[in-house]
Formats: sequence, structure tokens, C-alpha cells
Amino acid sequence: MSETGGEKMNIQWFPGHMTKALRMIEENLKLVDAVCEIADARIPRASRNPELDRLSAGKPRLVILNRVDLADPALTARWRKALENQGCTVLETDARSGKGMGGFVPALRRLLADKLREYEAKGQAGRPLRVLIAGIPNVGKSTFINRVAGRKAAQAGDKPGVTRGKQWITVDRGLELLDTPGVLWPKFESQEVGELLAVTNAIKAEVLDKETLGANFMLRLARLYPQALEARYHIHPEPGQNGFELLELAAKKRGFLLGKGEYDLERMANTLLGEYHDGKLGRLTLEAPDA
Repeated sequence: MSETGGEKMNIQWFPGHMTKALRMIEENLKLVDAVCEIADARIPRASRNPELDRLSAGKPRLVILNRVDLADPALTARWRKALENQGCTVLETDARSGKGMGGFVPALRRLLADKLREYEAKGQAGRPLRVLIAGIPNVGKSTFINRVAGRKAAQAGDKPGVTRGKQWITVDRGLELLDTPGVLWPKFESQEVGELLAVTNAIKAEVLDKETLGANFMLRLARLYPQALEARYHIHPEPGQNGFELLELAAKKRGFLLGKGEYDLERMANTLLGEYHDGKLGRLTLEAPDA
């Protein structure tokens, strides 16, 4: 059993190009005034690369909690407070709709007020601020950059690994963004992190056993948001039920029958993950700041 009470999984994760990407980020940090890290508001801990803390030590940090439209508002507020207590400036956004995006440049200017005064004192008042944009794959980084730039400056896609190389994007005379590839880390600290990344599409769910992923996700929802399972799948989680039993109950309610008395758990797992990804289960955040 995993630490979350679900089934253990063998996570086959081989991010071959990511060591190169991390090296590229490290080499370019000296060119920027600040680091902006985009995280998924549904999994604010699991979606932040711990390597970035090490690499960007000493640089002003802005953390973007993106996809707040899909996250639990009460938990987003708690995450914001926790991150601010760690010394980060925090902005809540939904890059797809544009919500919160107007606060990006003002937040940067507040964060870099001392740097702006320094430039002015040196007679470089017109020098643009340079900001490195980082984040794990498929966290909405390219969509965010395109919103800030007001044009399609970065290639966006609903799958991991669309951005491959670095690119400088001039927003206006006062701001330049350095877009970098989405970077994960070579070994997940726990099975839970791998599962959360797969559930939110940061890594391809295909690298995990889909039925086990779905079963463990059912258990997590039964613990955190049982009302969502009741509303969407008309199942009532009982103490002691395992994830496969919950997955089978949902498959039964949906009529996903394979044969006599046998239900299609893989189809149900795909349905569960797809509907969560599309926001059909409600605004759900899968980890708390004090957990």
C-alpha cells in the first residue's frame, strides 16, 4: 500500500531531456532580475520543482498559482498565505480566461522595486526588467506567456513537453520574458507526487497503470471530496472500501459493462481522470499546505 492508503505503483519515469533543460535554466539565471514560477493551483506542492529552489536561490521569486478556476478557493487562499510566509510574492491566475493576469506586471514591479530604483540611479531608467518563466510541463506556462505578451509568442498545447528550447519574448519596452522548457525532476520523492502529476496531466498517465491510478484517485476523492463522488457518480464511499471497489461502483452506475457481472475499470478510470481534468467534478484541490 502507498502512503495515501492506495495501491503501490511502479512509476516508469525517464525524463531524458530535462537535465539539459535544468542546465540551461541555471546558465541563464544570471541574465534575469527575477524568477517567475508557474504552479498548478490544484497541486501547489507537487507542481513545483524542488530543483528550482536550489537554482534560483537569491533571486526574487514570484509564484503564479495558475488554474485557480479549477481549484478549491478556500485551499487556494491557504496556499497563498503559506507561500507568502515563505517569502514568495504570489499571484492567482487562470491564464486561459485571463483572470488575474492584469496583476502580473504590477506584482513584478512591486517585487523588483529596489532593482528599478537601482537602474534609475545608474541612469538606466529605460532598461527592461528581465524575468525567467519556469514551470513543470503542461502547467499552462505558454498560455500564460501569450496572455502577458498579448499575442501567440509561445507555443501552447494540452500535453507535456511542448516547449523544447528557450526563447526571449519582448512584452513591451519595460519587460522581457525568458520562456524555458517545462522541467520535472529525475526521481519523484514519493508515489503520491507521481500520481498527482499524472492526474493533472503534467506527466502522461500512460506511464502509470491507468486502473491503479484511477483507483487511488477514487480513494483520494473519497477522503477529500466525497460529495463530489456522490454528485457526479451517485456513489457513497463507505469506510474500508478500497479504490478498486469504488471504481467498480462508479463503472456500474455508468453502465460500463464488459461481460456478465464484469465492469470496465479501465474505461471508468479514463472517464474519472478526463472528467476531473475538465472540471466536471467541481473545484477540487488535491493537497493542503500543512499536509
